[in-house]
Amino acid sequence: MAYELRALVGRKANITLLSDSEWFHFVPSNPWVAVNWRKPEDIKVHLPKICKKLKIGFDATGAKHVLPGENAIELNDGRRLTYDYLVIATGPALAFDEIDGLGPERNTVSICHVDHAKETAEKWEHFCKNPGPIVIGAVQGASCFGPAYEFALIVNADLRKRKIRDRVPITFVTSEPYIGHLGLGGVGDTKGVLESAFRDRDIKWVTNAKLDRANAESVDVTEVGEDGQPKRQHSLPSKFTMFIQGFAESPA
Repeated sequence: MAYELRALVGRKANITLLSDSEWFHFVPSNPWVAVNWRKPEDIKVHLPKICKKLKIGFDATGAKHVLPGENAIELNDGRRLTYDYLVIATGPALAFDEIDGLGPERNTVSICHVDHAKETAEKWEHFCKNPGPIVIGAVQGASCFGPAYEFALIVNADLRKRKIRDRVPITFVTSEPYIGHLGLGGVGDTKGVLESAFRDRDIKWVTNAKLDRANAESVDVTEVGEDGQPKRQHSLPSKFTMFIQGFAESPA
């Protein structure tokens, strides 16, 4: 948005980009980092350098409170920045705490932040030395399903390159009512395309699924019927587990 505004208004306005980090990372490339197809530095941009070039002010202190009555933002260090116009683009908080065992501090890996993806890459190398079952998917409350599909297909491809795919059963578990729903009721023939892609790659799936618990070497899942009631319980073995979590509002 800061770049677009600079292009739109030229030098007529002073623009400041406020962030909680000096680094921007291209989130769609995180799945590549997670299997060592890219390194974090390949997808990160140092914002102070770019902003200086574009004559955009930059501050990485982070926002604590918006004070609309005063046209000001209180920063984490107590300073205040005043504004005439404010654009808020907080992004989501990652809601790992909503499900028992979910998240990189517990029993699953994550690809939703470049630092998480870097940690996942280290765990991936360890896993590939002693492979076993994998579960990938998206939990109830998730709203971004595409990266889960991409990661499942990337993992399949990397295992084939390493010639160990035959030693790794892969199961895709999702809260979607069917494969390829994507939270959008499907996009074109995504149901047929993705089901076919999974069948061709021997990736099993469980849909309408609620993740109850992520354990160290398994996941407990409840498959829900069309009436919203529990239909079937699954305990799936997994030595490497990645779920797209739900998203919560930014605390700021």
